[in-house]
Amino acid sequence: MILGAITGDIIGSRYEFFNTKKKDFQLFADYSCFTDDTVLTVATMDCLLSEEKDYAYFYQNYARQYPSSGFGGMFHNWMYEDNPQPYNSFGNGSGMRVSPVGWFFKTLEETLAEAEQSAAVTHNHPEGIKGAQAIASAVFLARTGKSKEEIKHYIETTFKYDLNRDCDDIRPNYYFNETCQGSVPEAIIAFLDSWDFESAIRLAVSLGGDSDTIAAMTGSIAETFYGGVPQFIADEVIKRLPDEFIEVINRFNSFL
Repeated sequence: MILGAITGDIIGSRYEFFNTKKKDFQLFADYSCFTDDTVLTVATMDCLLSEEKDYAYFYQNYARQYPSSGFGGMFHNWMYEDNPQPYNSFGNGSGMRVSPVGWFFKTLEETLAEAEQSAAVTHNHPEGIKGAQAIASAVFLARTGKSKEEIKHYIETTFKYDLNRDCDDIRPNYYFNETCQGSVPEAIIAFLDSWDFESAIRLAVSLGGDSDTIAAMTGSIAETFYGGVPQFIADEVIKRLPDEFIEVINRFNSFL
C-alpha cells in the first residue's frame, strides 16, 4: 500500500506550527491527523485512475469535501471557482500531492510531463512546476532502482537545486517556507541523509518549517527507495484515514 507521502503528512501535522528541531520526537499522538497534503495526494491517485485525468476537477472535488484540512488561502479561493484558473503559484502544494505520478508511468519523460500537468492547474509558475517534477522524478528514479547518488545527480543537474548540504547544515537556521524552492530541496536532502524510512521522516520533521509538507515529500521518496512503510507505522496511518481514502489507495495499488 502506497502511504509514504500520507505518512509524512500525518506524522508532521502536529509539528507544522509547533516545530521541533529534534529527531527523537513522538511519531504519533491522538491528534496526529491528515491534512490537505493527504487529501490532494489521494485526489491525484483518483485522477490518474480516471479516463479524463482532469486534475482541476478532482482537486476541487476532494478539497470541497474536506475544506477544513488546512488549504492555503489562494487554493481555498480557487477550489470554489466555477471556472478555475491557475494562479501562478510556486508554493509547495504542487510537490506535496504529486508522488503518485512517480509510480504510475513507465518512462521518466511521461512522469515529467504528467507532473507538469498535475501542477499547472494551480501552480503554473516555473518554480511550482519544477518542484512537482523534482519530487515525481525522484520517486520514479527510486522505483526504477537508481542509487541515491544517481537520484541526487539527476535532481541537481536537471532542476539546479543545491543538494550539497545535509540536515545538520540546514536545521539551525531553517524557517517556515512554503515555496517549492525553499522546501523541495530540503525534503530531498532529508531523504538523501536517511538510512531507512523512519529516519527519513524524523530528519524531515526535525528541520522545522512546513513540517507536514516536507515530511510528505520526503516520505514519498523514502517509501519508494526503502521498499515501503514499516507495518507498525502504516497501521497507525491507516486508522487515521477515512474509508473512502483507503478505497482509492487500494484501487491505485491494485492498478499498479
